[in-house]
Amino acid sequence: MTGHHCWGYGEEDGPSEWYRYFPIAQGNRQSPINIVPNQAVFNPSLRPLVFNYDQCTSVNMSNNGHSVMVEFDDNDDKTVISGGPLDESYRLKQFHFHWGTQRHQGSEHTVDGISYPCELHLVHWNAKAYPTFGDAAAASDGLAVVAIFLESGGQHPGLNRLTDALYMVKFKGTKTQFDNFNPKCLLPKSLEYWTYPGSLTTPPLNESVTWIVLKETIKVSEKQMDKFRKTLLFSGEEEDERIQMVNNFRPPQPLNGRKVQASFKG
Repeated sequence: MTGHHCWGYGEEDGPSEWYRYFPIAQGNRQSPINIVPNQAVFNPSLRPLVFNYDQCTSVNMSNNGHSVMVEFDDNDDKTVISGGPLDESYRLKQFHFHWGTQRHQGSEHTVDGISYPCELHLVHWNAKAYPTFGDAAAASDGLAVVAIFLESGGQHPGLNRLTDALYMVKFKGTKTQFDNFNPKCLLPKSLEYWTYPGSLTTPPLNESVTWIVLKETIKVSEKQMDKFRKTLLFSGEEEDERIQMVNNFRPPQPLNGRKVQASFKG
């Protein structure tokens, strides 16, 4: 998106107004959604999810004005996910977070109407079928995003290196070197999941995402969450107004008849 303030999370230009610029915002497979576990359909043919993250190489961390993002070298198939609902392996491109001002809101997906304080998105693309990430992001089977809920609890050791570096990307448009971070440390023990066809949750809101939402949460401390809430800004360094980066989530969208499938029973 070009143009200043074309979209954001503020009251005037927030998620409910996005359809003005992006009509697909009212499409039939928009994300996030509220997952109702007892309405999800157990599908015994769904395979286990496989994370091939051993050769993982992160490159940088940036504040893109909407979230904090860690990007990866995605020139080959060293770092991919496969299995689950996917026919191909999908390459890891980046991960980012969505969070609120306090612990009862912040996640994009909800479970039985309950929000978590934060949600992590690991964004992967189908390099077998598409030449670039941009091409994949425009195709119905182009992206696979793994969502992990962060819940208030003990400190998460894997997140410390990341939260300690947030001050380097305080302002919108800033970027810093951030190498050798492997997000494998952010996965919960159980990889049971729900899956459904959806969209990007930020403009351009393309309906190109196979969502894989992990059932098990990871625990983070309030201190770690406060680093997100208090360090990062929606505003650039040259802007007079300093706006804290919080509540950068889109609310759940209508299911429109889509079925949520579960890899597990009950």
